[in-house]
Order: sequence, then C-alpha cells, then structure tokens
Amino acid sequence: MKLYNLKMFILGLAALMVFGTSCELDDIPDPNNPTLEGLTNGGTAEDIRLMASGLEASLRSDLEFYYWTVSIVGREYYDLRGTDPRYTGELLGAEGAILDNNGFLTTRTFGGRYRAIRNANNFLTALENTSASFTTGEINAYQGFARLAKAYQLLLVFNHQFQNGSRIDVADVDNLGPIVGYDEGLRFIQEELDAAADLLNDGGDAFAFNSTLADTPAEMARLANSLGARVALYRGDDDGALSRLENSYFDLDGDLDTGSYHRFGASGNDTRNPLFNVPNQTAYVVANDFLENAEEGDTRVSDKTTPFMETDDLTLPISLGGISGDTQVTLFDSDVAPLPIIRNEELILIYAEANIGSDNDATVEALNVVRNAAGLDDYDGGTSDDELLDAVLQERRYSLFGEGHRWIDLRRTGNLDRIVKQLEGSVVHTQFPLPILETP
Repeated sequence: MKLYNLKMFILGLAALMVFGTSCELDDIPDPNNPTLEGLTNGGTAEDIRLMASGLEASLRSDLEFYYWTVSIVGREYYDLRGTDPRYTGELLGAEGAILDNNGFLTTRTFGGRYRAIRNANNFLTALENTSASFTTGEINAYQGFARLAKAYQLLLVFNHQFQNGSRIDVADVDNLGPIVGYDEGLRFIQEELDAAADLLNDGGDAFAFNSTLADTPAEMARLANSLGARVALYRGDDDGALSRLENSYFDLDGDLDTGSYHRFGASGNDTRNPLFNVPNQTAYVVANDFLENAEEGDTRVSDKTTPFMETDDLTLPISLGGISGDTQVTLFDSDVAPLPIIRNEELILIYAEANIGSDNDATVEALNVVRNAAGLDDYDGGTSDDELLDAVLQERRYSLFGEGHRWIDLRRTGNLDRIVKQLEGSVVHTQFPLPILETP
C-alpha cells in the first residue's frame, strides 16, 4: 500500500495528459490544483478569479470521508453496505482494532483537507504577485476568503486528529512547520477566522468571483464569525463564543437553516453530493439508540431518517458484522442537495451552551426555540448547570444529526462513555492517527 506524507499531499501537482503521438497539448493550468510556477510572473485578474473558484471547489475534495468517519466512530449511524470490512471493524474498534495510520480512513480526510490548504496558500501567493490592479477592498475580500478557507480546513483536520495534533504552517513544502497539539491548533484557527472576518468586513460590496459560500464579503464575514463561535465553544471560551455570535448567522427568531453550505451540481464541471443515500438501497443504518431515545413526535427524526421497506431483495433488519438496524439515513433529498457548513440551528445551541452558568434562562429560551421547531413542547427538565448541559447535548444530537458533531461534542465534554456500542467488545476511538510518514 502506498505511503503518504504531508509534503506529497501539498505538492500533488496535476499531471499533463497527452493523447497519441501526433499532437502535443499545451500545459493548461488547473484552477482546482494551481501551481506556484504558473503564477510567479504575475497572474491576471482572470487567473485570480479562476483560482478563487478552484479553491472553493477544492473544499469539497474527499469531504465525505470526514463525515463518514466521525459519524461512524460516534455511532450516529453505521455503514452496512459491505463494501469494506474496515467500516464495521476498524472504525468501530471491533475486538480492540486500532485505526490504520496508512489506511484510507485516515489518509483520505487528512490529504483532502491539506490539498485545499495548499490551494489556499498558493492563492495567497498568487494574489501577492498578481499583475492585476485590484482595489484595496477586492484584495481584502480575496485574502479574507482564503484565510477563512484555510482555517475551516484546519478545523476539520484538528477535529479528526485531536491530541495527536497536526501542522498549521505548511506554506513552504520544503520546510514544514512543527506538529502542534489540539489547543494550539484551535488558537491559530481562531486567530485566522477573526482576521478573515476583519478583512471581509473591509472587502467592499461584492466579490470579484462567484462564491457559492456567501453572496457578499459581509455575508462571508458572518460565516467566519459563525465558525469562530464554534471554535470558541470548543476552547471553553463562552464569552468569546457569545461575542462572535453577534455578527454571525445567529438569530433566535430566524430560519434555523440560514447559514453557509457546500453547493453541488450535475453538470460535467461540477460534482454531486457524495453523502446522498439512495432511498432503500444505500445501507447507511441509523444507530438504534438514536431512535429509541428520541421524544415522540420529534420531526428531526422523521426529517433525517426513513425506515427501510422490505422487498424481495431486502430483508429486514439489515445485519452485518454483528450490527443490525432497519432505518436508513436520509439527510438529503437528492444528489445535488447542499451540505451545511454551519447553520443558525447550531448557533442557537452554541448560544444555549455558552450561557450555562451565567444566564440559564437564556439557555432554556434557546432550547425551546429548537424544540418547538421540531414539534416538541418547551423544555421542562432541571435547570442546574449539569442538567442544562445534558439538555443541550441531547438537542445537539437530534438537531445536528449526521453533520459531524456528536463524537466531537461528547469528547470535548468528557462524555464519550455515553456512546452506545452495539458491537460487543468494541471501543470508541478518541482521535485519528497521523499518517505513518507524518509521525515524529
């Protein structure tokens, strides 16, 4: 099996394809994998615009492996397709199985995120060397977008790696920065998101490229602040989370789905949503305790999951490797449905959690917003700090199902032991290993 290291991920240059022997193709820059060499003499405004679009597209590279791995390790759902035994063995720690530091479950997420980070660094270098005459606002908007993109990718890396850490300084592929721990990684990500928000707020009225993440620089600044609130919560900085919510997508009275999304399409130059499951065919099976612990009438369950229908070709329950279930994950209506990066519903729950201990009434108010939206009555449980944290985690479990949060939430609050292990003798992993050639 091929060995991976970060330098190889970052370099990853697109190969020139030559067909036949009677003609020769010019080397055409690939906007999704730009090279510094092609831009050292000064890229044009069109070059920069294409690179920005390519950077945004690269944020979706191998993204499904991040969501699959964190969701399965966190036992939100199981992959019972039978395509690879590692989904029900390695990811679930079956009989003490460890995560392979050279297997695709580790390297696809790691490599995909660092390829996008490489694109962001190349873009920033090209922006410095451009021959185009951009306004200060246009430069600020471009820089803010690139720093936001890099910070978001690093957040996914460090969520995966946790205390194994990773690198934040990878701009010079021949002189990579040191591997740093989770806390230092989050601190750097927080600083980058704050800097990105400042740049974007000074980025003028419109982007010089067509972004699918936000319509204007000011809207993208809201994305930076929204992600900043998430990071502040992870760092235990409640005041920092609340302050960043003030200029985010947060709105107690607003649409819960307001936010920023990865967009997909069916055209030849686009890509489809890789997390879409074909109804009654794709065997991503919901964990039984998710269904058993749900309150009656919770529309979040019916909106995100659907019972399988037994057919001549499908016998229920679906079983594989000691795991079974009869309900499928149906988060998306089609293979071009958008995938949320962050939504108002998560921000309301960040507000609820960040207020615990200082304004518990505000916590209850926020809990009621998401509960009522799901067809449930107002919260009537205990109002001590510990009881409210349990209530927030419960609502996050159902509001954010399949969006990559459950495992991280239980880990950061010291509650991984609450994960129900359907497979006897399995373990819950706390983090993913560094790829083998990245280990010190």
